[in-house]
Amino acid sequence: MLTFISCAKTMASRSALSVPEVTVPRFQSEAVENAMQMSQYSSAELEKLLRVNAKIAAENRLRYHDFCSANNRPMPAIGAYTGAVFKRILPKDYTADDFRYAQAHLRITSFLYGLLCPLDGIHPYRLEGDVRLPDHEGLSMFDYWKPLLTDAFIEDIHQQGGILVNLASAEMKDLFDWKRVMNKVRVITPDFQVWKGSELKTVVIYAKMCRGEMTRYILKNRIERPEDLRSFTWEGFKIDEERSTEDHLMFTLE
Repeated sequence: MLTFISCAKTMASRSALSVPEVTVPRFQSEAVENAMQMSQYSSAELEKLLRVNAKIAAENRLRYHDFCSANNRPMPAIGAYTGAVFKRILPKDYTADDFRYAQAHLRITSFLYGLLCPLDGIHPYRLEGDVRLPDHEGLSMFDYWKPLLTDAFIEDIHQQGGILVNLASAEMKDLFDWKRVMNKVRVITPDFQVWKGSELKTVVIYAKMCRGEMTRYILKNRIERPEDLRSFTWEGFKIDEERSTEDHLMFTLE
């Protein structure tokens, strides 16, 4: 079983996370090419392109200019992102065996790097899926990555038994030919919602935290069977059997 999560917009400048090894991303050469193209933009251009404020734009201009610097040491991806999902994954207390298991059973999307393993060494960056870089013939990052990632992703899922646990945000499907993924593997999608009166609502921060907690649950407990996901609970969230199917697991909070 392979688990799939999204990258985060926020990243650390450096990481003190101790890991067994730091590996080279599968699409390292493409990432460097993308970074070099991003380095051509001014801070003002990045502000508009990434829809960020001037401070974040200036920070990322420096990041791209330093991308290939010898002093810019890569960080393991699982310790580089600092969003809500990764805070709940909490890799600081992972053992070497936990990291090795995660390396085989977890994938992380990235608009710059394509698809990452947890121990892949990466540099801080900011990029959005709708950005169209000059050398990509007008393609967005979604469309640029789709033909490169789809087969590799399907192959990784098959290596882990042909079952994907989709804990990524909805937009990440657009990095792949998702219809082909669905035809080639079994996709299980957990959903996390909160009761508001008589209606179920998605509360984004809770959904992100639950995705991180479920990822941690899978990795730390070596979950290999889809049915074992139904035992997941966190802070009142638990499986709602009436609203769940074999491939869509609904977890609700009263």
